[in-house]
Amino acid sequence: MMKFIFYCLLAYLILRLISFFTKVSRPKQPENPPPRVRTAAGSGMMVKDEVCQTYLPAENALREVVDGEEKFYCSAECRRKALAARGKSR
Repeated sequence: MMKFIFYCLLAYLILRLISFFTKVSRPKQPENPPPRVRTAAGSGMMVKDEVCQTYLPAENALREVVDGEEKFYCSAECRRKALAARGKSR
């Protein structure tokens, strides 16, 4: 009977050691991972503002069709600057 108890205790200790070493070898996962930034449902396409050279999601951009070409702007201020510059160049 003592041999049986000894072997059970030995098996328990071996399992605990295995469990300990597998936990140590795993890379730690952050407890609170940072939230993922998602854009609104859409194409996910990024466009470039020609005035300030900023990239932004097409869904969030202000659009203007100039000479049959669609232009994108990050803000009303950039849109105003671009339209003013086009007006001066003509």
